[in-house]
Amino acid sequence: MASLSRLRRSQTTNYWPGFVDALSSLLLVIIFLLSIFMLTQFFLGQEIQGRDTAMNRLNSQIAELTELLNLERSNSDDMGSDLAALQATLSTMTAERDELAQQVAGFGLGGGDDRDAQIAGLSADLERQRDISADAAAQVALLNQQLLALRTQISALEEALDASETRATESRTQVADLGRRLNVALAQRVQDLSRYRSDFFGRLREILEGRADVRVVGDRFVFQSEVLFDAGAADISPDGQLELARLAEAVRQLETEIPEDVNWVLRIDGHTDRRPINTPQFPSNWELSAARAIAVAKYLVEQGVSARHVVPAGFGEYSPLDGGDSDAAYARNRRIEFKLTES
Repeated sequence: MASLSRLRRSQTTNYWPGFVDALSSLLLVIIFLLSIFMLTQFFLGQEIQGRDTAMNRLNSQIAELTELLNLERSNSDDMGSDLAALQATLSTMTAERDELAQQVAGFGLGGGDDRDAQIAGLSADLERQRDISADAAAQVALLNQQLLALRTQISALEEALDASETRATESRTQVADLGRRLNVALAQRVQDLSRYRSDFFGRLREILEGRADVRVVGDRFVFQSEVLFDAGAADISPDGQLELARLAEAVRQLETEIPEDVNWVLRIDGHTDRRPINTPQFPSNWELSAARAIAVAKYLVEQGVSARHVVPAGFGEYSPLDGGDSDAAYARNRRIEFKLTES
């Protein structure tokens, strides 16, 4: 029995593998058809898009042609209106010509009274034309008079302009001459002041001969601050007063020699080194340098020098003679300078 059962199972047909193969084949066919459909849709979409582009281009061209057609129609209507106006004008002119022709014919065929009346009318017209011509001639004469008056005024203006140009030329010549004379006078004053400055420096050299702490730098005499002041102070020391008294004597003598019309001053410049100072009396080197210059100016005035001939100025540390950082450089920069110059 067991053998019979096995024999029957072996003889039973297995359909499942065939079903799977068929289903797989069907799926492949469906996928192939879907691929064909998608490709067809893609190419069909591209073709439709190309046709839409072409259709849009054609619509644009149609719109342009429509605008051109409308413009041509408008031009045609304008030309028709112009032609109608010209035809109307031609008809009017033709009618006027015919009427004139009839008048001429009637004048030739009419009786004597008619001719006399027409001649009288023409004579009246002629008189009116003569009156108009007389008025026109009077207007022309008036215009000629006005033109003559205008020319007279233009001539007067031209003469006035020539006179003004002549005066301007003379004025320029005078100004140039005055400028030349002024330059000569200024040059002479500069020469005089240079000569007096040379004499003044010569006297100062004699007065201050032998002092190493007083020297000439360019066009000025330079006193080291230590000659006149103690460190950080603006009160003139006793030794400094002696030196300034000798200087004041030379300045007083110079005042008696320089003419009154020569404007000059003795400029007193105070200088410090660049080391800062900050005291209640002198918050900065500017105050210290200015105070020292003012103290020297006041002392010279006390010694009899005219106040209008001295000018104090403070430069602080901003005009050094030596840019170094040594004690010797600092000492050179602490100074009082005297310069004889124009005011």
